[in-house]
Amino acid sequence: MTPRLTALTDPAPGPHGRRLAWLASDAGSVPLGTAFLRLFTDPDRAHLAELDLHVHPAERRGGVGSRLLAAAVAAARDHARRRLVAGAEDGSPGARFLTARGFRTVLTLRFCRLALAEVDTAALAGIVGRPHPGYRLESWEGTVPDALAATFAASRRALDDMPAGDADPARVAWDVDRVRAAAKAVAERGDLLHTVVAVDVRDGAIAGFTELVIPGDGTGDGRHYGTGVLPEHRGHGLGRWMKAESIRQARGRHPDLGALLTDTADGNTHMRRINDGLGYRPTHTSHQYRLDL
Repeated sequence: MTPRLTALTDPAPGPHGRRLAWLASDAGSVPLGTAFLRLFTDPDRAHLAELDLHVHPAERRGGVGSRLLAAAVAAARDHARRRLVAGAEDGSPGARFLTARGFRTVLTLRFCRLALAEVDTAALAGIVGRPHPGYRLESWEGTVPDALAATFAASRRALDDMPAGDADPARVAWDVDRVRAAAKAVAERGDLLHTVVAVDVRDGAIAGFTELVIPGDGTGDGRHYGTGVLPEHRGHGLGRWMKAESIRQARGRHPDLGALLTDTADGNTHMRRINDGLGYRPTHTSHQYRLDL
């Protein structure tokens, strides 16, 4: 049986991209699988498309995934995209599917979990309380305060040289509107965005940041969104300091929160050492794959 594909469109395109979608179904209109193709519209990423493809386990190896992939590839080419990227967990059916169809591994991510009930609070307090001459910590919930908005947007370039294997080198251009839009998106889905920054006391500029998203009901697992220190401020232990404070605040403010999750590029040995030292434990490995069109 050849699956039937129904093309869908995203009813609410964002300011930096839009999505195409396909639903695969059988003759009785029973869903078999889906594919979503994100088309980035930022100038630096207009050559790129991101694929998210899923097939019901009972329907795998029957041509559903191949049909969905063919539709996504054709659409990416029609929109002048030169690269298609997708992610899959190591050893999963998705990883085998992508590899068999010409995708190559360009980035390996290590996922870790910190069980908050097992945190050594005394050790954490010691890390947070250790002086870092020339710097102070500040934090906020939700959208960045107006007084820090410009320097916070400028600090996002701390992620520009983050180790990323052979993944696409395109950089995201951050400005005040974009950081506010990102915070708004988190709030609109009902979650809490918590940010800790290290501030250079000489000029009040942000030297580094770490972001954590907490489920709106304060239960389950929170997820780190990014930690970065500007190159000119590295070597002072700011990354470890900020992340320790983020953990401390999450544990104190959300007593029903189970754990914090993080993912780090395999080649980012510095951040992996920070996570290991703070008690994060590996859970699984995932890969990013790329198909050059």
